[in-house]
Amino acid sequence: MAASVATKTSWKLQEITAHSSNVSSLVLGKSSGRLLATGGEDCRVNIWSVNKPNCIISLTGHTTPVESVRINTNEELIVAGSQSGSIRVWDLEAAKILRTLMGHKANICSLDFHPFGSFVASGSLDTNVKVRPVFSGSTLCIPCALSECQDCFGSIKDCHLWDLAAGKIMFEFTGHTGPVNVVEFHPNEYLLASGSADRTVRFWDLEKFQVVSCIEEEATPVRCVLFNPDGCCLYSGYQDSLRVYGWEPERCFDVVLVTWGKVADLSICNNQLIGVSVSQSTVSSFVVDLSRVTKSGSGLHGPIKDDRPLAQPTPTGSSLRRIYDRPSTTCSKPQRRSPSSEDDRDEKESKAEIQNPEDYKEIFQPKNSITRTPPRKSEPFPAPPEDGELGLPPIASSTPVTRAEPSVIPAARNAPIGLKASDFLPAVKNQSQCEIVDEEAMSQIRKGHETMCVVLTSRHKNLDTVRAMWTTGDIKTSVDSAVAINDLSVIVDLLNIVNQKASLWKLDLCTIILPQIEKLLQSKYESYVQTGCTSLKLILQRFLPLITDILAAPPSVGVDITREERLHKCKLCYKQLKNISNIIKNKSGLSGRHGSAFRELHLLMAVFE
Repeated sequence: MAASVATKTSWKLQEITAHSSNVSSLVLGKSSGRLLATGGEDCRVNIWSVNKPNCIISLTGHTTPVESVRINTNEELIVAGSQSGSIRVWDLEAAKILRTLMGHKANICSLDFHPFGSFVASGSLDTNVKVRPVFSGSTLCIPCALSECQDCFGSIKDCHLWDLAAGKIMFEFTGHTGPVNVVEFHPNEYLLASGSADRTVRFWDLEKFQVVSCIEEEATPVRCVLFNPDGCCLYSGYQDSLRVYGWEPERCFDVVLVTWGKVADLSICNNQLIGVSVSQSTVSSFVVDLSRVTKSGSGLHGPIKDDRPLAQPTPTGSSLRRIYDRPSTTCSKPQRRSPSSEDDRDEKESKAEIQNPEDYKEIFQPKNSITRTPPRKSEPFPAPPEDGELGLPPIASSTPVTRAEPSVIPAARNAPIGLKASDFLPAVKNQSQCEIVDEEAMSQIRKGHETMCVVLTSRHKNLDTVRAMWTTGDIKTSVDSAVAINDLSVIVDLLNIVNQKASLWKLDLCTIILPQIEKLLQSKYESYVQTGCTSLKLILQRFLPLITDILAAPPSVGVDITREERLHKCKLCYKQLKNISNIIKNKSGLSGRHGSAFRELHLLMAVFE
C-alpha cells in the first residue's frame, strides 16, 4: 500500500531525558539546525544530534549547575557558564577544553560568540558583561547579550547598543515595560527585534535609532525570536504557539499551534523550523513545516493597531532601510595555547566523554578529512501522516539513506553543454557581429599562456629552493631564503603551510615574517591579504601576551644574555606590530570578508592605540 502524503504543519519530533536532574539551559546550533546542547543541574553539558536518542558527548568540569550554553556559528566551539560565575570553552572537534574564564562574581545568565571573531561575551547577575578572546588577551568589561550586528550588542530591560571597539554605548532603546528576554538582529538590514516579558515584540531602526513598530497584546511572554534567513519575516515563540510577524506596518501573517510549552530556542534548516523546549529533565523537539506557513501578505491573522493602510509589498531584494554587508563567519581552526599549570589542571578536571563514537565521528571528524565524496547533507525531517490516515512509518534521520550514483550519459558532441566560449572573452561593442569561430576564440584564450607558464615555472623553482633549505636546515633558514627571493607569492605559499601548524611559530620567526605580512596586507590580491590576516592572527594569539609581559617587566639584575636577546626581539616585534596596527585601523572600515577580518584584528591590536 502506498504511503499517504502527510499534511501536518507542525509535529513533535522527539522527547529525551537529557540529564539526571533538571535541565537549566539548552541551545540549538544555528548552522545545521541538527546540533543540540543542554546544560543541567548535574553540572554537565551534553551534546545531542536532533532526532537521535543517545548523547554524543558529555562535558564535565563545572562544579555548580550549568546556567547557560552557546554554540558558535561553525558549530566547532561551545561555551558554558555556571552558577559560580566560571565559564568553560570547549573544542568539539578535538573533544578538549580550550579555556576556563573567571571573573564574574555571580550566576552566568547569558553567553554568545562574536559572529566573526574569536571572542565570547558573558552576562552575569553581577550586572556586568565581559567580552573576552576565546584564547588569550585583555577583557572588555561593560555594565550589560551579544548580538550578531557588526561590533555591537544589546542588554536587559532596556536595549543598549554598544560599540565594542570603542567600549562605549551607542544608544539606549527604551519602551519595554518588562525584562527583555531575547534580541535578534536582522540578517542583512540595520534592524533589531526585541522580545520581552511584557508580551510585546518591538522593532528598532539601527540607523535612525527609533522604534519602527510594536506587536502588542499577546497572551503570553515572548520566549524566543528568529528572523527568516532572507529577512522577510520574524518567527516568535510563545507558550504553545508560533507567530509570524511583519513590521512595516506591524501585522501577524500566521499563527501555528505547537504544543511545545516552554520553548527555549529556534533554528531553521531545509525550510523547516526546529524548536526545542524543556520540562524538568526532559527536552522535546518540534518541527514546523515553513512551506505551509504564510510569511507575507495582508496580515489576516492579526489587526494593525491603528487605521493606517497596509504598505505595498516591496519587490524581492528591496528594503526600506540600508542593507549592510554581513561579514563572513568563517574563522581559522582554533589553535591551542601554550600549556600552563592552569591549563593542565583544567584538562584534568574537565573531561569530554564521547558516549557515541559513531555519531561523534560522523558529525565532527569529517571536517578534518579530505575525501572525494561530497559531504552528506541532512535531509528534512519527514512529517507524520494525519490522524486516521494509513501510511508507512517515517524513516528516522539516523537510518542510512541509499543514494543513487549519478549516471553519465555520453553526448554526441565535443563541446561542453551549457558553456559558450564567448562567455570567457571580452564583450564586443557590436552585439550583431558574427559569433567568434573556435580558432579565434582559442587564440584569444591562449594569449598570455606562455607568460603564465614562465611565471609558474619560476615560482616552482623558487619553492624547490625553499623546500631544500627546510630539509637541510630549519624553518628559520627556509623563511630567510624565501624572503631573500623577494617574491611575495613564495611567501604566501610558505605561510599557508606554516599556518597549519602553530607549533612551528617562534619569536625569532615573527621578526622575519612581520615585515612580509605588512606587505601582504596592502596587496591587491585577495589570497595574499587573507594569508596575511591568518598569519597575523596566529602571531597575536601566541606572542602578544608574551611580548607585552616582557616589555613591562622590570630590568633584571646583572647580565642575562638570553633575556637581553629575547627583549631585543620583543622590541622589534612590538615596533613592527605597531606599524601594522595603523594599516589595520585604516582598513577596518571596509565591507565584506576582508573588512570583518580587519575589524577582528583591530580588536586584538587595541593595545597599540
